[in-house]
Amino acid sequence: MEHFAGLDVSVKDTSVCIVDDTGKIIREVKVASEPEALSAVLKSPAYHFKRIGLEAGPLSQWLLSALAEAGLPAICVETRHMQAVLKAQINKTDRNDARGIAQMMRAGLYRPVHVKTLRSQKLRMLLTHRQLLQSKAIAVENDLRGTLRNFGLKVGMVGKVKFEARIRELVENQPDLAVLVEPMLIVRRVLREQIVILHRRLLAIVRDDEVCRRLMTTPGVGPVVSLTYRATVDVPARFHKSKSVGAVFGLTCSKYQSGEIDRSGRISRCGDEMMRVMLYEAAQSMLRSKKWSWLKAWAMQIARRRMKKAIVALARRLAVIMHRIWVDGTEFRWTRQAATA
Repeated sequence: MEHFAGLDVSVKDTSVCIVDDTGKIIREVKVASEPEALSAVLKSPAYHFKRIGLEAGPLSQWLLSALAEAGLPAICVETRHMQAVLKAQINKTDRNDARGIAQMMRAGLYRPVHVKTLRSQKLRMLLTHRQLLQSKAIAVENDLRGTLRNFGLKVGMVGKVKFEARIRELVENQPDLAVLVEPMLIVRRVLREQIVILHRRLLAIVRDDEVCRRLMTTPGVGPVVSLTYRATVDVPARFHKSKSVGAVFGLTCSKYQSGEIDRSGRISRCGDEMMRVMLYEAAQSMLRSKKWSWLKAWAMQIARRRMKKAIVALARRLAVIMHRIWVDGTEFRWTRQAATA
């Protein structure tokens, strides 16, 4: 007899539900969200698991890797799909969610999620930390601009290098304001220093990565975009077709068809937001560039009708081209003849 299990994971505890192939509940228990505690329950010789499901979340990658090492058939399930299935329950509890997940595993009503390799997780951590520090530094600068404006002190157009000197110049004759501004300037300086450290680390990784260097041959694609793409795609072989990458990043149009109605909507935006933003920036960079290629000429044809649509279409096509470059081990071909050769 085959068995199936559902794990409803929270930070401290995990609700476990085990069912057989007829759907009968064999065991329910709540244990600590630790690999050892879960393995102690699931590794019993009385169970012959076919699938063990858990929802994608903060602890899912760690627990999934540990369960896989223990020889258990663990599957990470896509969050939105799981929520849609579990929404049919009247009462939402950890116990009921674990039951629902176990029944999803038994019936095969699930959509698996790719769990990134350890290297890609570390690259993603570098990118998110860099992005976080950048956003905080910009927030500090904007706050200084806004608060000083209340006293008639206008910072004006000034770059990152001269920003601190400009602030000190404005509050030079107002010591009470200078005392309040000083902590913000110290925080901003530290943030900017750490951003530089992380960015140098990023550049060093890209410099030593052959895939990133090839991706950067694509116009508009720099070190940050290439490394984000590398960390997000992780394993290019998981996409059978390069065209599927655009859909995974949420860059394809949603569709609604029912009876007489058949319409296409805006892009789904259900993929990785960081990667989607990076592709937008790469597309805008290419359109602003003076260097021409067959890809820019194609995008400019769309831009004549609507610029925003051209940026989205170019971002989607960049994702497809970069995947093909990665898989084929080639570089970007600047002319149409070379691209079709």
